[in-house]
Amino acid sequence: MSEELPESDRIDGAPHPRETQRLFGQDAAVARFLEAYNSGRLHSGWLLTGPRGIGKATLAWKIATFLLSEDAASGLFGGLAEATSLDVSSEHPDARLVQSGAHPRLYVVRRPVDEKTHKLKSEITVDAVRGLKGFFQMSAADGGRRVVIVDCADELNRNAANAILKELEEPPTNTTLLLLSHQPSRLLPTIRSRCTELRCAPLSATDLTAALEQANMQIEAPDALTALCSGSAGDAIRLLNYDGLPLYAKLVSLFDGLPNINRPIALKLADSCAGRGSETRFAITLDLMDVFISRAARAGLVGEPNQQGAPGEARLLARLAPHDVAARHWAELQQQLVNRSRHGKAVNLDPASMILDMIFKIEKIAQKTTVP
Repeated sequence: MSEELPESDRIDGAPHPRETQRLFGQDAAVARFLEAYNSGRLHSGWLLTGPRGIGKATLAWKIATFLLSEDAASGLFGGLAEATSLDVSSEHPDARLVQSGAHPRLYVVRRPVDEKTHKLKSEITVDAVRGLKGFFQMSAADGGRRVVIVDCADELNRNAANAILKELEEPPTNTTLLLLSHQPSRLLPTIRSRCTELRCAPLSATDLTAALEQANMQIEAPDALTALCSGSAGDAIRLLNYDGLPLYAKLVSLFDGLPNINRPIALKLADSCAGRGSETRFAITLDLMDVFISRAARAGLVGEPNQQGAPGEARLLARLAPHDVAARHWAELQQQLVNRSRHGKAVNLDPASMILDMIFKIEKIAQKTTVP
């Protein structure tokens, strides 16, 4: 039996967005799309934006299913009734094809799998976009609307981005392109200008809980989870699957010694992120350090957080960021570390060295800002 290949648009431990039954927290985005659809002025390019993990992919798949099953909105006498929902019966033939991943008028552009390593590539290559040419040729004979999902546009390399731009500039007849982006400011301005933006919002605590329950996730510390995931169900699932809450508690414990870091504990933490099989822990550690610095910057502006990501965090943040000047230091550090992290991943720097470097930079800033 062959090994199942990874999908870049699937979160481990959660249903694929095409399998997700309900979309939570995005009523405004749905209403805006339906308004355009009902007006008969449906743009060919849509840019779905917002933080990672808040439901953009689920929304894209629901839009795709809706458009591919347009007869689901047909009136009794053959005319199109005004659509009030994206919901389509799971028994509809087009919906079943979408669920199976085999709809002939749907094409998904995402990071491909390296044929040699069987691991996902770090970016969407132009080869993944070139497949659109054959898709448009083959699907043209079937008639009906065609849909392309790009998940996510942030991962397009330059050649792939230019290839997508060409499709946006000269979209085939009756085709809708849905591009997902966590950071739209990093996209080519020409891509942004040729799409209608559909902004998605972070989930409220109620919607986050509902989304996690739908994914059959057990929530043991809802307040800490809500504090750390910033309304992202995807991030919450990652934290729950990979012991992110205990890891954040270890970071808070380590940083509780600031302005001076306990070197042996820092080395142990860094070493846990290195070696074969530690890729996920490394990625989550980077994310959680970014979260910690972000929360420190915010604490300097608005005071202690109402919800703690770990015991003792609120008191620690108040000590590290007692005023707006400290907040600026932490905000600047966050941007520096985001850039260093991106560079480090690109050139395959040693994970343990990257973690230690970040810890010592946090220590340096804390020595400037900490109230004794």
